[in-house]
Amino acid sequence: MTTAPQVASPALPSLDYTRTVDRLLVHRDALGEVFLTDLQAIDAAGYAAGAQLPRSHAYYGDHLLRPSCHDPLLILEACRQAALAGAHRFFAVPADHKFILTHLRLRLDHPSLTYVGTSPFRLSMRIRIASRKERENRVTGLDYEIDLYVDSALIGTAAIGLRFKNPNGYLTLRLNNRDGMALPSSASHPAATPGAPLTPHLVGRANPDNVVLLDGVVIGDSAQALLRIPAHHASLFDHPQDHLPGMVIAEGARQLALFAALDIRGLAPSKTLITELDVRFTRFGELEDDTVLSATVPPLTGGGAEEITDYTLGGVLDSRGGVDARLPVHVEATQKGETLCSFDLVLARMPI
Repeated sequence: MTTAPQVASPALPSLDYTRTVDRLLVHRDALGEVFLTDLQAIDAAGYAAGAQLPRSHAYYGDHLLRPSCHDPLLILEACRQAALAGAHRFFAVPADHKFILTHLRLRLDHPSLTYVGTSPFRLSMRIRIASRKERENRVTGLDYEIDLYVDSALIGTAAIGLRFKNPNGYLTLRLNNRDGMALPSSASHPAATPGAPLTPHLVGRANPDNVVLLDGVVIGDSAQALLRIPAHHASLFDHPQDHLPGMVIAEGARQLALFAALDIRGLAPSKTLITELDVRFTRFGELEDDTVLSATVPPLTGGGAEEITDYTLGGVLDSRGGVDARLPVHVEATQKGETLCSFDLVLARMPI
């Protein structure tokens, strides 16, 4: 296993991993969906957080990658929970306010250090507030920059943007988005979305319940699919929502990237991991509308089989954690022809 360099940085406060934080701090109904274990203030512009990632989980642990790594979207979810909890605890954002996700970014520089081991995974986060928005002495938005550590090794970075609305302000915003139509609820959404789900192994899954893509097709260097709304999924919809959560769209983007990488470039999901994800959300995703996901994979120079093999197996990801090759994939999510968000992902082929 590759060892990440020890990074000279101010020591993190001692973090507790013996219990999770109050589930209400991270906007979760189920205790099993809470991964954050501690928050400790550092200064007025930052704090530290700890999270314990489980070795087994019905959603985050359902992957074909061997050897198994902790899901990058689980690491991102731990960061998201740290951002939510920090807003409440350190910046006095009221419990009844709605949190709106504006952007997400994750970069894993040493993915081999995220292998699932014989004990739960302890993630430490140093969180800095890069931008703070206020109105009438109230915090209305925070942009977070996060350093990710395992022990004292810096394994990557993340970024999250949140905006906060009081209940009346949020309702006004959503009704304006929907031309006055009443808000829906995922609790009453149909359990099945019309269409043919992709075969689980094509998107790196074993359990069909975790597949969120329908009617996938590949044409040339692009792929397209509809997003299945798993409204009764215990992790993706832990509690009722009036819109399509950003993390659900992120799962769809990840699955479409794997589907495209396999069909177009021959990268097997059993050896492929996301090491970078960058997305900015521009519109709310509505539960009633079809969500179309479209992926593009950069063309190769030339068209021979040997060149394809070189591209997928012979490339080097600088010196990052035992990774053989990198493949960028761009994914757009749209409803009624309007862009909801755009993803730039990098898939890495992990060594055998």
